[in-house]
Amino acid sequence: MTQMRTLKVALLGCGNVGAQVARILIDDADALASRTGARLELSGIAVRTPGARRDVELPADLFTTDAESLVKDADLVIELMGGIEPARSLILTAIRHGASVVTGNKALLAQDGPTLYEEADKAGVQLSYEAAVAGAIPILRPIRDSLSGDRITRVLGIVNGTTNFILDQMDSTGAQFADALAEAQRLGYAEADPTADVGGLDAAAKAAILASLSFHTRFALEDVYCEGITGVTAADIAAAKDAGFVIKLLAIAEKLGDSEGNEGVSVRVHPTLLPREHPLAAVRGAFNAVFIEAENAGELMFYGQGAGGTPTASAVLGDLVSAARRIVLGGPGRTETTTGHVPALPIDAAVTSYYIGLDVADQPGVLARIAQLFAEQGVSIETMRQTVHREPSSPATSAELRIVTHRASEAALAATVQAVKGLDVINSVTSVLRVEGV
Repeated sequence: MTQMRTLKVALLGCGNVGAQVARILIDDADALASRTGARLELSGIAVRTPGARRDVELPADLFTTDAESLVKDADLVIELMGGIEPARSLILTAIRHGASVVTGNKALLAQDGPTLYEEADKAGVQLSYEAAVAGAIPILRPIRDSLSGDRITRVLGIVNGTTNFILDQMDSTGAQFADALAEAQRLGYAEADPTADVGGLDAAAKAAILASLSFHTRFALEDVYCEGITGVTAADIAAAKDAGFVIKLLAIAEKLGDSEGNEGVSVRVHPTLLPREHPLAAVRGAFNAVFIEAENAGELMFYGQGAGGTPTASAVLGDLVSAARRIVLGGPGRTETTTGHVPALPIDAAVTSYYIGLDVADQPGVLARIAQLFAEQGVSIETMRQTVHREPSSPATSAELRIVTHRASEAALAATVQAVKGLDVINSVTSVLRVEGV
């Protein structure tokens, strides 16, 4: 009987996800060996403080502070440290010493992914990162493999559980942003410093990864237009609800073409109104979902736990088994499928609809003047609703006007909003939000 070979696995980082990965590698060693064709031996865990208290009890002799020596002696490296350095240097060291790498580091991939991909290609090893985008949800392998014979035209994703929880709280309870954020922090969904989440940067890094795989072109963080949710108010949420919408922070990547046949990709993150019947509108709490539109497959949605130690560890182990099987069976590693260069488009080129809230003077001719201005800008109005507000102490009245436009270029829509602000019958522009799914 042939003896099963052993592959050494080095783990960098032992936070919530890393601790669960280590536990599974130890507890499920026999099952993983049967699926892989090799024993996966956890050879060490590199951390800053070996004696720190952790939720999972692990053998003390596995811990080390010498990460570089650990990766140089490994067949497989799992990087869950986060941040840019030393994670970047350690991944490059691992690759150059012939180790395949599994990482969940979306910030590093969005900032310097091309360098890592090129080094992995050169070394013939595998670089996998399923856990970098949507936690436990298998989305990157389906895009890279299952849809490789199709043409993806559009991706919309709720890829940050913190912001989805906050917006869901605001929608379901009427809470203000600050109160919903405090609740997210109390429950452990938001960090003490939530800037990367609520500012949209976490989702933007994931949008760059999704766009790169979907459109076979390397996009970086600087290619992504980014707006967070800090400006979304309870009044915006209530107005959206009244109009039949829900507000979500969406990562969007879509291919656009002009009249001359030139193609580009718009990659953006921003608060977005969705009709309540849209599948993404039903994604509640800290869950994630990615909605894909493809020429032949049509519409697909992937939904599940977007964060948490155990769910994310599932994605990490899936990548690890795949990389280990590649080593056992032989052959070059799989990384990405870039086949050309489609330029990233500025936000002005994006095609979307707008929801515009206006406080206007309630007098004859106001609606006609606003409609004429929209027509002059080449923007078509889909729906318009007016609610009159009468002040008991004054004969003067004002009206709240809610407009949803048809899809048009971002540049035309932005110019329209700017022109509307100049009308003397406009008291204020109360909200401007993009709309999808209409």
